[in-house]
Amino acid sequence: MRLLCEPAGVMGLTISLGTIGVAVAAPALAPYSPIQQFPGNELAPPSVRFPLGTDSVARDILSRIIFGTRVSLLVGMVAVILGAVVGGGTGLLAGHARGPFDAVVTRVWDAVFAVPGILLGIALAAAFRPSMMVVAVALGITNMPTFARLARAGVLGERNKEYVLAAHTLGASRARVLGRHILPNILGPLIVQLALAMASAVVLEAGLSFLGLGTQPPEPSWGSMLAESRQYLRQAPWYGLFPGIALTVLVAGLNFFADGLRDALDPRLMR
Repeated sequence: MRLLCEPAGVMGLTISLGTIGVAVAAPALAPYSPIQQFPGNELAPPSVRFPLGTDSVARDILSRIIFGTRVSLLVGMVAVILGAVVGGGTGLLAGHARGPFDAVVTRVWDAVFAVPGILLGIALAAAFRPSMMVVAVALGITNMPTFARLARAGVLGERNKEYVLAAHTLGASRARVLGRHILPNILGPLIVQLALAMASAVVLEAGLSFLGLGTQPPEPSWGSMLAESRQYLRQAPWYGLFPGIALTVLVAGLNFFADGLRDALDPRLMR
């Protein structure tokens, strides 16, 4: 697999798989419950008992970071899958059907694309109760135009090639041509976009949680941990430092993974 020959891809894959492993094994890896309090140990510095210190209400920061990994990955995955299925599906249909349907779909996604993801998240949080799923849906809607554009562009580039015309000549239905012939040949850019969209979703989830519009206390979220740590940065710098490092490592890993995938799937780089 060419991805394993790309240093950036290997690093990104390692970080991504490691993060997934941490999320899956969170109950076994975390030394304490993420909501357990230890009265008298508020803002305790890193120690043997609390490797990353404690927060303002004496909860173990390491345990909250580990369980917060689940929130970031779950929101990112739901957002990416929703965006890819709805956006990519409509892009495929629009590129193959053309005509009025293509024009309407394109204009709709152009309008959605003009709305920043964080504003859409704020609007949905105002309309519904702020929660993790509201954030995931908002980020999924934000991802839809990008997947739709990529899918539509791929279909337009493939629809008049000989293998597609031959399939139509042999009587293949539109659904078969799209699913069995065109889609496999345009998957490369869509797969790369999955990793990039995942990284963006993780950052936006942290941003909305930072504003109090994402995961609600006492559930752990890296964004809410950063928000809570602001007033203690001088007194307890570790409070915000370690969640920030976790967020940075995950986003960097996903971007490295996307870069490696792009290079591995680029036919111009294949020997």
